[in-house]
Amino acid sequence: MRINIKATSLELTTAISNYAEKKVSALEKFINKNDESAVANVEVGKSTKHHHSGDIFRAEINLHIAGKDLRAVAEKDNLYSAIDEVKDEMVREITSHKARLRTLLRRGGAKIKDFIRGFYRENF
Repeated sequence: MRINIKATSLELTTAISNYAEKKVSALEKFINKNDESAVANVEVGKSTKHHHSGDIFRAEINLHIAGKDLRAVAEKDNLYSAIDEVKDEMVREITSHKARLRTLLRRGGAKIKDFIRGFYRENF
């Protein structure tokens, strides 16, 4: 999986880059290993300057896997906790997507099975 990290309204230090890359690379265990087209675009930064007190940090992951785009966003008062939260949200997105695909496959299999049962009853 390819990981692209971008910073908005703050300087992208090596510590932030390494931390984000470590967290996002943990998503690889949920992605098919044969999918070479998997791309994770990570954006970290400060939100707009409309907050009156304190900084609000934002982390976003746009993940493209197997022709599908998944997105997760988190805003926190700490950049590292925002990265942690967005990683957890992306795990939920990936598992939900896989569950939807599995359910669709099982429904299709059940329809085929019902068709075969109906065909068998009519002819024998």
